[in-house]
Amino acid sequence: MKFLGSYKVVPSLPKALEPLRELAFNLRWSWDHQTRALFRRLDAELWEESNHNPAKLLGAVGQERLREIASDDGFLAHMKRAHAGLKTYLSAPAWFQKKYGDESDLAIVYFSFEYGLTECLQTYSGGLGILAGDHLKSASDLGVPLVAIGVNFKEGYFQQYLTSDGWQHERYELSDFDNLPMTLVTDEEDRPIKLAVNFGDREVFFQVWKIQVGRVPLYALDARVAENSPEDQALTERLYGGDSETRIQQEIILGVGGVKLMHRLGYENYVCHMNEGHSAFMALERIRQLMDDEGLSFDEAKEVGFYSNVFTTHTPVPAGIDVFGRELVEKYFSAYYQNDLKIDKERFFSLGALENNGDAVFNMAHLAMNTAAAINGVSRLHGEVSRAMWASGFPGAPIDEIPIGHVTNGVHMKSHLSPEMTDLFVRYLGERWGEDVTSEKLWKRIEKIPDEELWRTHERRRERLVAFARRRLIKQIQDRGGAKRELEWAGEVLDPSALTIGFARRFATYKRANLIFRNYERIREILLDPDYPVQLIIAGKAHPQDDEGKEFIREIFQSANSQELRRKIVFLENYDMNVARYLVEGCDVWMNNPRRPLEASGTSGMKVIANGGLNFSVLDGWWDEAFSPDLGWKIGAGEEYDDVDYQDEIESGEMYDSLEREIVPTFYDRGVDGLPRQWIRMVKSSMKRLGPVFNTDRMVKEYFKNFYLPAHHKLKTMRDDGYRAAKDLATWKKRVAENWSKIKVVNVETPNAEQGRRFTVGEELIVQASIYLGDLEPSDVEAQLYFGPADESAGGGANRTSAMEVVKAGDEEGATHRYEGTVECSTTGAFGYTIRVLPKHDLMAHPFETKRIFWASAEDS
Repeated sequence: MKFLGSYKVVPSLPKALEPLRELAFNLRWSWDHQTRALFRRLDAELWEESNHNPAKLLGAVGQERLREIASDDGFLAHMKRAHAGLKTYLSAPAWFQKKYGDESDLAIVYFSFEYGLTECLQTYSGGLGILAGDHLKSASDLGVPLVAIGVNFKEGYFQQYLTSDGWQHERYELSDFDNLPMTLVTDEEDRPIKLAVNFGDREVFFQVWKIQVGRVPLYALDARVAENSPEDQALTERLYGGDSETRIQQEIILGVGGVKLMHRLGYENYVCHMNEGHSAFMALERIRQLMDDEGLSFDEAKEVGFYSNVFTTHTPVPAGIDVFGRELVEKYFSAYYQNDLKIDKERFFSLGALENNGDAVFNMAHLAMNTAAAINGVSRLHGEVSRAMWASGFPGAPIDEIPIGHVTNGVHMKSHLSPEMTDLFVRYLGERWGEDVTSEKLWKRIEKIPDEELWRTHERRRERLVAFARRRLIKQIQDRGGAKRELEWAGEVLDPSALTIGFARRFATYKRANLIFRNYERIREILLDPDYPVQLIIAGKAHPQDDEGKEFIREIFQSANSQELRRKIVFLENYDMNVARYLVEGCDVWMNNPRRPLEASGTSGMKVIANGGLNFSVLDGWWDEAFSPDLGWKIGAGEEYDDVDYQDEIESGEMYDSLEREIVPTFYDRGVDGLPRQWIRMVKSSMKRLGPVFNTDRMVKEYFKNFYLPAHHKLKTMRDDGYRAAKDLATWKKRVAENWSKIKVVNVETPNAEQGRRFTVGEELIVQASIYLGDLEPSDVEAQLYFGPADESAGGGANRTSAMEVVKAGDEEGATHRYEGTVECSTTGAFGYTIRVLPKHDLMAHPFETKRIFWASAEDS
């Protein structure tokens, strides 16, 4: 049956309650406790049933209740405060306006496949999405002029439920976009804006939904429109669903469609940030539009995009990156690269590879790296891992100089802080504590909070976590038809005063969710200690195709349902942002035990910091740079193993040892007042030292200062005078490429290093060299001395460079130039040196972007 027509119904609010509509459709409520409390006050039961969805709540509340609260002075006063808070938030100058108000023409477009903003919007699957959502929230708080692009998945990610033996099954629930806090984007005549992307043999259309995140608009693309076939409408149905062909189609919609939307909305010059490689086709569409609109060649347009694109990789292993077979890419892009980009097949496929070695796949991370001047990992260790992983793409470059940096992830503090702890911070840190969460001075005020008050506040959150876990467990048992006896013990699981360890994440095998159960007898003894009780609350989903991850869940489920441990372990089904909120706000210890170095960053442990929890983790991702013995506990000492079974044996043993000897005794070491003073000292130290660092305000400021602002300035330079700089740079790079193979070092001399001479600290070794540059000029290159310890075990990071100067330009042929440089003898030991030549141009982001480097050989000396 098909309907003949359609119509929409919106909530009918009394005039006095109209501000509720504005409050509901700006997601600032997701991190403003006052506004969330207002919606709960409207109807607490409906608020929970709607999965905390104010748009649905307003439509579900009865008219009688609305008329009642329209005359409730207390409710109206609460609403007016919340509405005034939103208005002030949106209009008051923020960090960007105060510090960079003259950069009024700056715009940043942020692309991400998923966004974790709030639990009622099922547009996320895990950490990548939560990070993206927190990025938007901090950009809003800071006033950074950012616009976001994503996909509006009708089903989102799957909902998890377990069978009676603990095996994960999945179900998919359709989202009703018209009852979510989003609005359809329309044109001047109130018609939905619809755009199309080309799929080679057809056009696929999409409409656009707008989700307002404070000051930041998120535009979510939706292919479920009448112009598309049922198969094409299904493309934006399921997050991470389907096969490779579905994925390339979705990524064309995100990347190409996103740039088309920006053009339709009037954005012309902007910096683009790719959050993972899913959106990398965006770079191709930017090039195409510049070619069409500005008459640039492919090379010229590529330069403009290159210097204004930022790429963040979250993946520490090649297997985690999207790759597509050449045949599949050819199907969707053959006409595009020939007719629109006007390049040949070889040139196009080279964009999806770091090396021109005839790869049979098109790598989306490589496309992003080849089209972005700024590349970063998401922790210091992940930056190191990424440089090693992609070293082959920068031939000749020392690994420590490969141009992949890092910006360590953070969390949006106000989104993950409990209301009770927020109130405590307001009392002791001040009303405006949240305006600069990067301030070390502010966080030092934590010492003003009385130990007893801090501890009692945290204990109340633990009690609420236990109550939540019991309610959730009872519902899980009811849903799978459990026996009455099961329901009875479910209401008694966990101890509100016991040491509570939280573990919740994606059940990817490298995260080793079952590691703590490796030695059942030892964990059993720890959990069942009558004097010092310990309990575990665990949650997480395995990918639908990951049977090994599902087996981990079943093992844990069965342990949690065993006769002796069922009151000590709870597995909470269907992990989402609401479950995570209770866990990070209420657990005492957050446990994380990935296989180093496979955790690119991890952010869940950051969320417990301000909530009064402590971290217990492998030295991987962010904890590798955050750990200190007075802030939490570590598993291992940063070792990496070839034998993973041996690694699991060693590290599980360390986990038991740390629990038995350090964590449990410290938690239960109570004074006469019942307070664990040493534990509280650690909590306060963790807050003071980690709070100002591991937050997305600090992270977004780093992106802004190090990437966004320089890219914006570079883009303006490129555009000036009819894109003169872009044209000149493209011509220069072509000339460098044509002449690079001609470079050679003719001879090398060391005039002050006679045979056998030893230098003393403070002296300088003088090196002279004649370098043939062919048709290149000395201004096109930089010759450098590269020197360091002769013992290679010191590693390349110990090496240094020193620029050489031209002391005599040209010879009789005009192409050989005399250079001289010095090596400072600053420490004792045996050292070596060599000479290298790099391209040099004022507009280059880094000297390795042309992937050309010349190293002198031993014969040259």
